[in-house]
Amino acid sequence: MTVPAPTGPFAALREQLAEAAATFGGSPDAVAGILAGIVDDVDRALGEPLEIFPVCHHSPASALAMVRRLRAKQPKVIYLELCEDLQPLLGELRNCRLPVAVQAFASELEGFPAEWGPLSVVAPVTEASAEYQAIAYALDTPGVELVLVDRSTDHIFQWTPRDDTPAEGGDTAPPAALDEDAGLHGDAVGVEIGELRPRFAELEAYLLHHGKVRHWSEWWDQYVEQPLADADHDTYRQVMVLIGSLFRRLRPAGSDRTDRDEDRERYMWTRMRQHLAASGADPADCLYVCGAFHAASRVEQFGIAADAPPFEITPRTGTRWRYGLIPSSHSAIEAQFGLASGAVSIAAAGWQKAISRSGLAPFRLDGQRGGRTRRGKGGPAAPVTDRLSGFLAAPPTPGGLDEAELRGWCVDIVRLARRNGYLASTADAIAVFETSILLAGLRNRARPTPYDFADAAVTCIEKDVVPGRRDVRRLCEILLGGDRVGQVGYDALPPLARDVLDRLAPLGLDLEKRTVQRALLDLHGDPALAPCSDLLWMLRHLLPPDAVRPIMGERRLGHRSIQESWDLALGRNQRALIELGYEGVTVEQVLEQRLRRAVRGPRATAALALEAVEDAIRLLDSPRLVDELGARAVELLAAERTVDDAPEVLRRIRRLLAHHRASGALPAWCRAFVTTGYAHYCTLLPTAVVDEETGVRQVGAMLGFLFGMEGLALSLGCDRSQLELAVAQSHPESPAKVALLWAARHQLGLLSLAELRERCAQLLGNPLVVPAFPQYLSGFVQALEPVPALAPFVVETMSTAFARLPDPVLLPWLPTLITTLREQGPELVPLLVREAGRTFPGTLPALDAWVPPWIAPSPTAVAAPAVAAGPVAALLAAHPEPVDAVAALFGCDAAWQPVDVPPGASDVAGLLAAHPDTVDAVAGLFTAAGR
Repeated sequence: MTVPAPTGPFAALREQLAEAAATFGGSPDAVAGILAGIVDDVDRALGEPLEIFPVCHHSPASALAMVRRLRAKQPKVIYLELCEDLQPLLGELRNCRLPVAVQAFASELEGFPAEWGPLSVVAPVTEASAEYQAIAYALDTPGVELVLVDRSTDHIFQWTPRDDTPAEGGDTAPPAALDEDAGLHGDAVGVEIGELRPRFAELEAYLLHHGKVRHWSEWWDQYVEQPLADADHDTYRQVMVLIGSLFRRLRPAGSDRTDRDEDRERYMWTRMRQHLAASGADPADCLYVCGAFHAASRVEQFGIAADAPPFEITPRTGTRWRYGLIPSSHSAIEAQFGLASGAVSIAAAGWQKAISRSGLAPFRLDGQRGGRTRRGKGGPAAPVTDRLSGFLAAPPTPGGLDEAELRGWCVDIVRLARRNGYLASTADAIAVFETSILLAGLRNRARPTPYDFADAAVTCIEKDVVPGRRDVRRLCEILLGGDRVGQVGYDALPPLARDVLDRLAPLGLDLEKRTVQRALLDLHGDPALAPCSDLLWMLRHLLPPDAVRPIMGERRLGHRSIQESWDLALGRNQRALIELGYEGVTVEQVLEQRLRRAVRGPRATAALALEAVEDAIRLLDSPRLVDELGARAVELLAAERTVDDAPEVLRRIRRLLAHHRASGALPAWCRAFVTTGYAHYCTLLPTAVVDEETGVRQVGAMLGFLFGMEGLALSLGCDRSQLELAVAQSHPESPAKVALLWAARHQLGLLSLAELRERCAQLLGNPLVVPAFPQYLSGFVQALEPVPALAPFVVETMSTAFARLPDPVLLPWLPTLITTLREQGPELVPLLVREAGRTFPGTLPALDAWVPPWIAPSPTAVAAPAVAAGPVAALLAAHPEPVDAVAALFGCDAAWQPVDVPPGASDVAGLLAAHPDTVDAVAGLFTAAGR
């Protein structure tokens, strides 16, 4: 390409760069186009009548330059690169302790893919940032207007391709694994002024290698921050635009991110021209604060005098956005924007040091710590002159070693290391001091930087052992500034968060602290604390587990503790509490909305609806809501085509039925659920027993529902023939399901216990079936759910299997049985244990002479009494009339066997004959009931 004739204040620099490109590139066209284009971008940006102030995010040099420029120029209008719909929140920053993040949140999406939800956007603000200095100046200076001109949060996601996630849409999202403070932003998308980093991997690797640094934050601090900290305004602007133009021109062509960045620039220039036309403001009294990358823009809408048509701004979607402030931290900002660990803390420390050295008074919002600072008088803007040539040609300004500062660091890091378990001494402090100087010399630095000091401390103190949970590099970050965590003030909280703090005030705790606090509630001695207990249980359901954690006490159906103990960390989980406030005004409203949303969602199931019903009963005193959720559970159960959730449905409906029976009559939805479930599971049973994907536990739960709810279902109008037909039509092939079906037929009276024993004996006697017998036994164990009366038979069958199965079959099966019972049937184990305790003798001598009761006696032994009968058997044998009447009622014709009455067994009959009053009273009760 042909380099244009040098004109303007940067003509000499442009010509010099073209000559350098021809000399080192071997051709005037190889690099000259890029270098000349960079100078053109600088010339264009600085020649714009509306002054452009380029910044880099969380850069002390940018903040210092901003303070100087605001005091000198005192603009009347500040255009700020920040989402325009966040402007109403900026005034609430005065009620917060920085750093905090301005947030936009949306949970109900309209116009976006449902899988993106919930959407969240954060814009962190720290005191050592140019944007905060501009905000503080504009909000606390009379007659100054602050205008946010960047795209709205809705447009951020509008411009995200539909095949990407929001985190890939051009802004930044934090990594998945974060510690507590680094995760304060959650999974929100971060937007910030001036993200200045080369998007050219080879260039960044080249700069890091030749700069002898490990990461980009250290390179930026060494080669940009430090040289620009004391630079004048013109030098600062020209260098920042130069860097932004360089990174812009080296970005790979055809990037989707480049297209979105250019659309942002068109959006911002359109908004600024609209405001200038509407307000009549003089561009000379305005200041445009944007990232250095955008300052070097080449879009056709650039400049207030551009001839290009205005950029067409699409309307926002119907998504309802909610706005608020959430706490942030240095580590959260580092994680959000890919900065090195400790970079923001080091920048904050450098900001404080630069403020002290320069004597500048930074701007702070009224009401924040430090109060309002005085402002100087401004002067007219100076004409643009070439400062780049001198800055690029001049060697780095030599800075002397601040021995006092470095010595203080070394002493403090040794003291901090000893507190954290390291065996550090004065010798280590000396070693860190000398090693820091050595590393700075090896890296061609005039003085050790905080990064050199951290590397030296790791080398000299940590060695290869970390005795505690903090390594030396983390201790250096704490020493050099720490991970400062912000807090949103009470007045800036949403109504729900303020309501929570007000309602928990009777606990007498400062819940805004970030420490974990213990709350003790004696609900019996102080009933006034009951509302606090109710609120804490609701917060336990809505907030993260560590925010509200019960230590003592529980709340289940029909039970409330009289004493409770809680660990509260609401201050540490302030973000979650604030985001809860986006969903409603009170906790009760949010909980009710979430329960309704859970049962109406696309993934709602009958088990999930029953869980919602249980939560509504435990946490909310709203019978109307319980009936609504219960009716929805009936609808979901009738619509299900699988039985995957049958165990959970059975467990929850049993608990709910027991609760309602104890508290009064069954509600209509419970009766409907039982009748619907009875017909539903009868219909699905023949299919489920042959479906390979349906487990034996699911089939057992279905049968448990049918047999356990049979009495109630029949009383509500169901027909028992449904169940009999379903069992008759079931033809399972899996051995475990076959055993389950046998148990079901036994429960229906279609298969006697003697026939069950005979079938099991046949299985054990068939060598071809013996390897599969453990599967039959697993089915019998699962049959304890629908037929708990089979427990003696299951113990008998397991004992027989242990006695007769060969070891190659038995030993591999035992671990499987144990793990299966632990995972799928833990509630069945107590039944087996209790039955085994009743069956087997309790002492070793008795075990030697013990005969299993399931061994069939001989026919002669059956005719004679086998054992001496107890008092109950003797009483029934002496008075057989009631038993005969009951047998006749059921259509049974059984003959009585002779019973030996042991001595003393007839004492019961004699006792009743001697004292007939009790029997007469009981008879009178039954007579009255019969009437």
